[in-house]
Amino acid sequence: MKYIAILLLVTTMISCGSDDKTTPFEAIDYTAINEEEINAYLTANELKSQTTASGLHYIIENQGDGAKPSASSNVTVAYRGYFLNGTVFDQSTDGLSIGLDQVIAGWTEGIPLFNEGGNGVLLIPSHLAYGSFDFNGIPGGSVLIFDIELISVN
Repeated sequence: MKYIAILLLVTTMISCGSDDKTTPFEAIDYTAINEEEINAYLTANELKSQTTASGLHYIIENQGDGAKPSASSNVTVAYRGYFLNGTVFDQSTDGLSIGLDQVIAGWTEGIPLFNEGGNGVLLIPSHLAYGSFDFNGIPGGSVLIFDIELISVN
């Protein structure tokens, strides 16, 4: 008898479940919005960038003349990370040593565009950063801007 009651309870719970297959954590595609935001930022600041096939915008101020890293290199970079409104969310002026296979896709793709000693700007759309989800104080869908100096390829 108790097995029938359990079966009835389970059947009721399953049948009362929602047919809605969406979750509150469903990803949003910000690609088109981010592209518009980046272009507006570039125009407002009278900047010209180059763009990769993935949508990463970059400005090389000084190419540098040292070694060129690969996407799996360990590098030391000085950087300042900020939002389109100029609010700084992270920086390392002394340099951070890290593997390019351990960072956001925008860095993995963007840092190898510079040679050792080079510097410039990466404008990273959210799909190459943290996507549509909030992360450590960075709102989902955010474009991230990094002033980068490639100190060394380790």
